[in-house]
Amino acid sequence: MLRKLWLIFAQTATVCVAILFIVSTLKPEWLGPARAQLGLLQASPGLPAITVGRASAISSYNDAVKKAMPAVVNIFTSKEVRVPNNPFQNDPLFRHFFGDRFGSRKEQVSSLGSGVIVSADGYVLTNNHVVDSADEIEIALSDGRKASAKLVGGDPETDIALLKIDLTNLPVIAFGNSDQANVGDVVLAIGNPFGVGQTVTMGIVSATGRTHLGINTFENFIQTDAAINPGNSGGALVDSNGNLIGINSAIFSRSGGSLGIGFAIPSATAKQIMDALASGGQVVRGYIGVEPQDVTPELAEAFKLSRKNGAIVTGLQRGGPADKAGLKVGDILIAVEGKAVDDTTAMLNLVAQLVPGNKARLKILRDNKEMEVDVTVGKRPQAVRE
Repeated sequence: MLRKLWLIFAQTATVCVAILFIVSTLKPEWLGPARAQLGLLQASPGLPAITVGRASAISSYNDAVKKAMPAVVNIFTSKEVRVPNNPFQNDPLFRHFFGDRFGSRKEQVSSLGSGVIVSADGYVLTNNHVVDSADEIEIALSDGRKASAKLVGGDPETDIALLKIDLTNLPVIAFGNSDQANVGDVVLAIGNPFGVGQTVTMGIVSATGRTHLGINTFENFIQTDAAINPGNSGGALVDSNGNLIGINSAIFSRSGGSLGIGFAIPSATAKQIMDALASGGQVVRGYIGVEPQDVTPELAEAFKLSRKNGAIVTGLQRGGPADKAGLKVGDILIAVEGKAVDDTTAMLNLVAQLVPGNKARLKILRDNKEMEVDVTVGKRPQAVRE
């Protein structure tokens, strides 16, 4: 008896599913709201619908783009450079025999990039390399307005620059929390690649906290596969809600175009630099006057060290803060103000956060013995990008 009832139930269920399939394929409008509740997505005519339960797929990021795009601007710069009158003058052998007798001439060189309006009173964030040494800077807004921009200040060590324009009714981007960016999050890159006009590309956060790339002195990049190309530099990397989480800065490429490996400066870093530039025109960082090197497993084994991380002091600035405090070549920095030093990048970042003039406590390893040293923090010299 039970077996008979089960067969009837199974046959009935099969017939119902078949009817639902036929109706959803040939007459989907008959289902109306029920279709959406069932979560049926039609792949294409003639193919079965895909059941996704109650989860709804995001089909457009238009709201995020409309929120962020007006605040992303195009930046046009020009500067005067001297070029040789004879194209062979750059050849070392030619210069050896003929010197500079052919002279040189002045030429205007133009370049382009992107920027982000971050305040209603006209502050614009971009990359330092976009505006470095520029004689003239012009900003073009998405609404067609143009304005000359003044360089408030630049920080080559993080590749952030702050500009100021004198316009009213400016669109302003909302800052997101870059510290909460996770691998796999959807991101949008907005900029002016190759000068074709304002463009949006989509990807995900591929990695966070990228360092040791040799791009900037202080690195903490967000890596993304959203297409970033020349002209995108200084543009916005936004989350799926249109909030700024990064300033697009660099790409890894063998061809000059996007290969799916792009890097953005986190918005938290950009905002910190922006505030410093807006208040004083420069970024003041701590400095102790050491030349560090990573403690590698090979070094640790060669010198019979008890730890395989930290920053080994390979040189000291004579009369510098560390020298005056008694540090020696061969000492290993393992902590700054109680915060662990894993490598030279971590050491540089920790020391940069120290306030010049204040005392800071360093923990070092000398002859495999831990000891603490108090150092009076100096002011890091201003870097100049070559």
